[in-house]
Amino acid sequence: MIDRIITFSVRNKLITGLLLLALIGWGAYSVSRLPIDALPDVTNNQVLVNTIAPNLATQEVEKFITFPLEQAFKNLPDVVELRSVSRSGLSVITVVFKDALDPNLARQWVGERILQVQANIPPGYGTPEIAPPTTGTGEIYQYTLAVDSAHKDKYDLIELRTLQDWVVRQHLLGVPGVIDVSSFGGLLKQYEVSVDARRLAGAKLSLLDVFAALQNNNSNTGGSYIEKGPNIYFIRGEGLVTSLKDMENIVVSSRGGSPVRIRDVAEVRFGHAVRYGALTRNGEGEAVGGVVLMLKGANALATVTAVKERMVDVQHSLPEGVHIDAFVDRAKLVNKTIGTVEHNLLMGALIVIGVLILLLGNWRAGLIVATVIPLALLFAISCMVVAGQSANLMSMGALDFGLIVDGAVIVVEGMMFALHQRFGGQRLSRECMDDETITSAGSIMKSAVFGQVIILIVYVPIFALIGVEGKMFRPMAFTVSFAIIGALILSLTYVPWATSIFLSKDIPKGESWSERMIHRLQNWYAPKLRFLLHHHRMVLGSALLLFLVAMVAFDRLGGEFIPELDEGDFATNVVIRQGSNLSESIQVSNELARILMKNFPEVKEVVGKIGSSEIPTDPMPIESQDLLIVMKDKDQWVTTKDREHMADLMSEKMNVIPGLNLSFEQPIQMRFNELIAGVKSDIAVKIYGDDLDQLFKSGNEVAALIGTIDGATDIKVEQVVGMPQLVVNYDRERVAQYGLNIADLNRVLNTALAGGHAGVVYEGERRFDLVVRLADMRDADADKVKSILVPLPNGAQMPLGQLAEIGFQSAPAQVSRENGARRIVVETNVRGRDIQSVAKDIQKAIDEKLKLPTGYFVEYGGTFKNLEQASARLMLTVPLALALIFILLFFAFGSVKQALIIFSAVPLAAVGGVFALSIRSLDFSISAGIGFIALFGVAVLNGIVLISYFDQLERSRDAALDDGSGITDDERTERITERVISGTLARLRPVLATAAVASLGFLPMALSNSEGSEVQRPLATVVIGGLISSTLLTLVVLPVLYHLVYTRRRKRSSGTTATVVPALLLLLFVGTSAQAQVLPLDSAVSRALRTHPTITAAELNVQQQEVLRRTAFQLNPINAQYQHGQINSGYARDFNLQATTGIDFPTVIAQRAAYLKESLRLAEADQLTTRSVVKESAGGAYLQWTMAAEQIALLKRLDTIYSRLATYADRKFEVGQTGRLEKVSAQSSADQIAIELRRAEGDLAVYQAELERWTGGLNGALPDTNSMTLLAHEPDPGVGTDPVLLQEQQRVALAEKAWKLERSQWAPSLQGGGFYQSLDGLSPFSGYLIGASMPLPGSGQGVRTKAARLRSEIAQQQFEDVRRTRSTELIRTRTRLVQLRENLAYYEGTGTALASTLRGDAERAYLNGDVGYMEFIQGVDRSYRIDSEHLRTRFELALTLLHLKSLLGQ
Repeated sequence: MIDRIITFSVRNKLITGLLLLALIGWGAYSVSRLPIDALPDVTNNQVLVNTIAPNLATQEVEKFITFPLEQAFKNLPDVVELRSVSRSGLSVITVVFKDALDPNLARQWVGERILQVQANIPPGYGTPEIAPPTTGTGEIYQYTLAVDSAHKDKYDLIELRTLQDWVVRQHLLGVPGVIDVSSFGGLLKQYEVSVDARRLAGAKLSLLDVFAALQNNNSNTGGSYIEKGPNIYFIRGEGLVTSLKDMENIVVSSRGGSPVRIRDVAEVRFGHAVRYGALTRNGEGEAVGGVVLMLKGANALATVTAVKERMVDVQHSLPEGVHIDAFVDRAKLVNKTIGTVEHNLLMGALIVIGVLILLLGNWRAGLIVATVIPLALLFAISCMVVAGQSANLMSMGALDFGLIVDGAVIVVEGMMFALHQRFGGQRLSRECMDDETITSAGSIMKSAVFGQVIILIVYVPIFALIGVEGKMFRPMAFTVSFAIIGALILSLTYVPWATSIFLSKDIPKGESWSERMIHRLQNWYAPKLRFLLHHHRMVLGSALLLFLVAMVAFDRLGGEFIPELDEGDFATNVVIRQGSNLSESIQVSNELARILMKNFPEVKEVVGKIGSSEIPTDPMPIESQDLLIVMKDKDQWVTTKDREHMADLMSEKMNVIPGLNLSFEQPIQMRFNELIAGVKSDIAVKIYGDDLDQLFKSGNEVAALIGTIDGATDIKVEQVVGMPQLVVNYDRERVAQYGLNIADLNRVLNTALAGGHAGVVYEGERRFDLVVRLADMRDADADKVKSILVPLPNGAQMPLGQLAEIGFQSAPAQVSRENGARRIVVETNVRGRDIQSVAKDIQKAIDEKLKLPTGYFVEYGGTFKNLEQASARLMLTVPLALALIFILLFFAFGSVKQALIIFSAVPLAAVGGVFALSIRSLDFSISAGIGFIALFGVAVLNGIVLISYFDQLERSRDAALDDGSGITDDERTERITERVISGTLARLRPVLATAAVASLGFLPMALSNSEGSEVQRPLATVVIGGLISSTLLTLVVLPVLYHLVYTRRRKRSSGTTATVVPALLLLLFVGTSAQAQVLPLDSAVSRALRTHPTITAAELNVQQQEVLRRTAFQLNPINAQYQHGQINSGYARDFNLQATTGIDFPTVIAQRAAYLKESLRLAEADQLTTRSVVKESAGGAYLQWTMAAEQIALLKRLDTIYSRLATYADRKFEVGQTGRLEKVSAQSSADQIAIELRRAEGDLAVYQAELERWTGGLNGALPDTNSMTLLAHEPDPGVGTDPVLLQEQQRVALAEKAWKLERSQWAPSLQGGGFYQSLDGLSPFSGYLIGASMPLPGSGQGVRTKAARLRSEIAQQQFEDVRRTRSTELIRTRTRLVQLRENLAYYEGTGTALASTLRGDAERAYLNGDVGYMEFIQGVDRSYRIDSEHLRTRFELALTLLHLKSLLGQ
């Protein structure tokens, strides 16, 4: 199939070119549709449920909202994790589902459970809502509404927040890819009725009276419609308040006939809602801004671009003096990381092209291979679009163009080698170039294809990764696989096509500068290799020592999950004293910003996000804030160039403010950690228990222990207690005494302090809450709360202090729950050490020193937990990758020994990878682990190239010589040594070329320091180091291993299996059947080799033997028996059920496997013999057909001459110049020639039928009369291996294996089984059976073994007979060939000219009357005989050459 694809591509250049243009067009179109982002979205499949309950404390939020919702979510299908945070006024629940679940279905399930639970949540306690479907990478654009200096006093925080909510946000919601916009900072506008308690009491009204009046005087209605004449008029009553004046005139009550209006007891004004968050910028005070949230799965770059385009329109809608000022723009990070990828890919491509031209020594060949790079990249991008993958740092950053073009390198190098060997100093025709391209590419492509398949297979385990590492590295596996598949298809189609067109047809005879360089290297390398082959213990001992040293070095490497991507900015989590108010947090934020802006010129701006935003995707308390420090480009840093050192310096400066707890992270990384693990730091210690005070105490103990660990920084304990609360504890006896109820009291308390929601006020499309609250209560203390008047049923009022005990208490600040249990988190970051070692030290300290109460336990989270989980998965995927490599090698070579020899490259590659990490002081991370997986696939390619060539040399050189006639061990050892040395030297260039391009293609990634290179660097370092060590050691250790294994074998196996197992490849068949007027010899033979039934039967026989190899191990038929009745006792209803089976002894299985392997080799040898026979027979039939056609041409020329003679003789007779005898003789001669012509035409039909027996129908094709002449002038075939000898030699090997198999039958077969029976009707019992069976003397086994040995000896003698016969036939054929060449030289030199002279002279002399009829006949007949003998000589010479090629296996 591979040959057919290559042939089609070369023979049909126009179609191939059009398909190439189609690929380019498809790729260019896909580039415009490819989603682009900085990183893969690793956020798990989660649904956030937010409930805003501004009137509830932490305890009530947990009890009435969080806990019921958690109970409802617990039994949802496919739930992986359930986390929640409850704090005053807010409940946030995170429900994590399995990644395979459809996110929309998950949201639907959660929504249904919310509807069920909502009925059980008390009214007014908040409504649970599902957060927008965004992810950790969803905050793509963040901005503030800035006011210029001329309008500073015109726009306050309320006005700016209104512009944000009703202008900016509304415009952005329609942008494709934007799911929502979360407003941050400012004051949310409200219409506030601020009630004066004294005036209210003077009017003898209560707060609830005001509340009811506002509710009852703010609504519209409709009165259906009325008919008047032919028209109808709809009726509408307008009662909505639209201004402060409308509200002031609302009547609360009437006293003595005079109305009491709102303005009489309250002040109506614009107010703002209670705030749980704020935004600051650059230390200049509060700001108002927004966070654009991207829909999960959307194209980040396209969405950001669309947002910025929409912002231009938004700017026109804003009032004068207000403009949008962005401080986070994801496009910048995307452009930086994609720029890093583009730079690395471009530099890698240039390096690969340079290496190719250097090692191939031909700039055209180098450019042909180099063009595979952009074409394979276009194919990969097109497949990425189809598969829904995005272009990001991981998907595109791991592309190694050297790895991609490995197959093309092998093909082009093999073609150049073949052309220089066979046609050096010649100029090839286009047809000859096409034929050589097809032949050379087809012969080498199988090894190249298998190597590419190996690389593809090792990426399969990466697809099995799950979790964060799966989302991070699966895009890389997709892209690399797509690129390799594209390069493989291009190597089968484009590379042969381009080579046949663009490679120079003038084949240089001398050596190129590249070949001279390789020869110098070979001359230096050959004596060293010969020395090492005879000192294998030193070589293998050194390799083993290196491996052990590498394992020790690996054990000392640090560990981290994934190297942190340097996003360029800092995200610092700042926590101040528990219970601090919002003003204090704002002041701290501004002061920190001023410190940073003053002391660090690298800081561009500082934005502080305090508490929670409108959409609480990151719920923080008021005393906590995320300080986003936007930095300038790194080349502008002057304080320090190191990011960690910069963080230390900033922390030192910021800690001048007492009571701060700082944690330095990066913006996207922080969001990832928060969403995935529920924490923002590298390592999290989670303590589970019921009592919050005990949890807080244990958390502080853990923090103290962590503080003693070197490398642990930014330690902070989750603040779960210590929140001061003003508690109103009702005296139920007093409440009952005055006929009150708790609900009314709570309503008064809530309305007075928080503000009761009395309705909505509309300003066009804008809507604002209408609230009622007591005046001067925002800074209320206990005394003010006590003075709140409560209406009594008798119309009087009483201070709240007389009905309740009011005072300050310490209460829970926050309750965090995970999977239904309360927990506290102690977080820490790591700087200056690796995460894994720090985490182990923390675990050790906690295990030894922390004492927890009964029922309390500790778990670990953060990126450290991700590292542990990913490492556990790598412990499965890496062995799986290695197993797949070994299985493929075994299937390809059919030999465990050869597979193990090639597999030795894996530990040799691991040595270089470990040393490279150690030298560069890089920790082992999941990125490095993926590098090892990719490395193992690439490392075995060199071994495949060498072993394949060793096998080829064994077939071509040794098979004909090693005839079993008494070769000594020393001679065999010397042959193997020469084979290893010559094979290694011959394949030195492709080995170095493939290793060089694969490793150097990763070089820019390994050395890059630009944005995003942190993740690529360990992967590239592992691959480069591993390829260097595996290549150097492969050129030493692998030949030594091969030499050691094969020189110690007592008898070599003859023949080898094919290098490639075609069943491994599922390639698309592309064929063509074009009608041609002339059928060349090569086409006829190729058609016979494709279609003849014996060829198909031989191929099926090989397939049959391949299938039969699976029968080496088989279970004996199971023997099951059931007995019932009186068996072992007097009880008549006992039963016995037993079953037994067995297997052959392992040595029998091994010998059967060896016998079936040799049977497969015999079938392959039979296939070669069949092909040789078909090729010779079809070629002979074609030559007969061609000779018959040329014989007809000769007879037609003779018939023309004799017809002219008869006409001329008849005319002479009529004029009396001659007698009747001459006339009759001339006519008779003409008739005789006509009869011979008809006979020859009949022979042509017979020969055509004979040819069609081999090729199938010819469909009117004509023979190529030049084919026989071209074949006759071909040079001597040289040397080769007789397929018949190989076949007979394989029969000898098979007979020997049959004898060994029979001999192994003396071993016992193993049996086992079990029984289940009852005895005396009691409870059934069971047991097992173990046994063995072996043949005894006299069983016939000895006779069969002896007969098998005799058959082996008979096969040896038959082989010797065939060898002598074929040797004699070879000598006879060569002698006959020499004779025929001498004869042909005569006819082409003298004979042809003589025949032409005789024919012409005789015809002219007769027509002129100079000679008589008889002399004319003699001259023409002699000329015809010379031409006929010339034709027969060419025919026999061509036939002899065919026979000689068959004898040599060509």
